[in-house]
Amino acid sequence: MSLYVIGDLHLSFGCDKPMDVFGGRWENYTDKLLEGFSTVGSDDTTVICGDLSWGMSLEGAKEDFLFIHRLPGKKIILKGNHDYWWTTASQAYRFFAENGIDSIEILNNNCFAYENYAICGTRGWFYEESKSEEHDKKILARELMRLETSLKAAQDREKLVFLHYPPKLVNYERTELLDLMEAYGVKNCWYGHLHSGGRALAFEGVARGIRFHLISADHVQFIPQKIF
Repeated sequence: MSLYVIGDLHLSFGCDKPMDVFGGRWENYTDKLLEGFSTVGSDDTTVICGDLSWGMSLEGAKEDFLFIHRLPGKKIILKGNHDYWWTTASQAYRFFAENGIDSIEILNNNCFAYENYAICGTRGWFYEESKSEEHDKKILARELMRLETSLKAAQDREKLVFLHYPPKLVNYERTELLDLMEAYGVKNCWYGHLHSGGRALAFEGVARGIRFHLISADHVQFIPQKIF
């Protein structure tokens, strides 16, 4: 069994918002995703780091989830900033069950064991979304709580952290998130969110003992990246 990761699929089978309009790497991106996942086996697991669907509700995202369900292997998803379909994990699981979707699990206030490792994570938070300082503090505090809940659930396993927002850029960092990961001995963190020219802002390398990886779909050519 292998573990893979990718982010930001931005599917739109149930609404008219195809990413192909951006051209370049996004042209025929759903075909590229199918090709990219062709190397993933039925016993493998892929973590998808948010921004799965442009659907505005679970029903509106149904075709996108069915597309993800048909991709090989188990999928573990987390919330991104454009996942407007999100309500609660329990409602999502109920929706999945009603539609025969049994290959998708949700990373939210929990973790998943993978051999001697733990798959941990949350959406994270980012300065560009701030509406006010008070709003920023409130959302960040919630995301820190969710990440710590996930890290605690991992117990003694080595912790692999998956976020949607980058906790560190070349010229910016969310110190609170880095402090928390460092305190729990995290060695690797994968994140998405950045596309096109924004990818130049990504920090990929080691800082404070943590190696950071950008895995947004267009950045990795729509090919899930093998971790193990």
